[in-house]
Amino acid sequence: MPELPEVEIVKQSLVKKIQQKKIKKVIITNRNLRFKIPLKFEELLQNKIIKKVTRFSKYLILNFSDGSFCLIHLGMSGTIHLIKKNNLNKFTNASFYNSPNLPKKHNHVEIQFQDLKVIYNDPRRFGFFKFIGNKNELIKRFSHLGPEPFFKNFNLNYLLKYFLNKKKNIKSFLIDQKFVSGIGNIYASEILFLCKINPTTHAMKLSKEECKRIITFSKGVLNKAIKKGGSSIRDFTNTSGKSGNFQKEFKVYQRDNLNCPRKKCTGKIKKIFISNRSTFFCKSCQK
Repeated sequence: MPELPEVEIVKQSLVKKIQQKKIKKVIITNRNLRFKIPLKFEELLQNKIIKKVTRFSKYLILNFSDGSFCLIHLGMSGTIHLIKKNNLNKFTNASFYNSPNLPKKHNHVEIQFQDLKVIYNDPRRFGFFKFIGNKNELIKRFSHLGPEPFFKNFNLNYLLKYFLNKKKNIKSFLIDQKFVSGIGNIYASEILFLCKINPTTHAMKLSKEECKRIITFSKGVLNKAIKKGGSSIRDFTNTSGKSGNFQKEFKVYQRDNLNCPRKKCTGKIKKIFISNRSTFFCKSCQK
């Protein structure tokens, strides 16, 4: 599933290609995504001008000039493709696929502009599109989500208050979008390794210094992943059609049974499951 850095990379591509453009036509070939696309969706988007393309957490947001919005969530396997019209090679430069050829089988939504098309492809259909009429409705839509690691309110006071008397382990908190938005399974393991915190540690037992490290390394890991173009675990590619490179920076993720990369540490990376998600850590330096 794409996490915050991968969605940010797609957003950056959309900003370059469709911002300030007018939607000419919308074609829906399969309405049965996570939430069924309503019958009037095409009509609601037609002739809208995209003022800005933004992102919150793992959501892409098309900001229209009339004050309405369209939310796009990629789910587990959703991908965005940009295609120039009349291009027989169907080249796409904003997908999660290493191949430049567009896989047609699971194309569900096509948004047409004068000179290009945006196509949403999703084999597992866990993603969704949602039209939002105004800003208040948009704010309400995100009210159940926690702040992003980059936000000012993701601070020491927030963590200490949130973790008070909480026995849930810290790994589960980092992937809980109600606590913090945008961190997923991959980056949670990397953050905790850099913090030298065992992923099974109860949140209530974390010290102030450990909480400070969580804040610092959450920002640092996500920023570095964005600069590296995201992570190519299976098939993610960045805005230039090249694989993201952050997977080359992994310290623990998918490195089970390998030696710990930390200097002077003689431990090995162990894989366990927390909340049914694979979790990687060093038994020696993450006690």
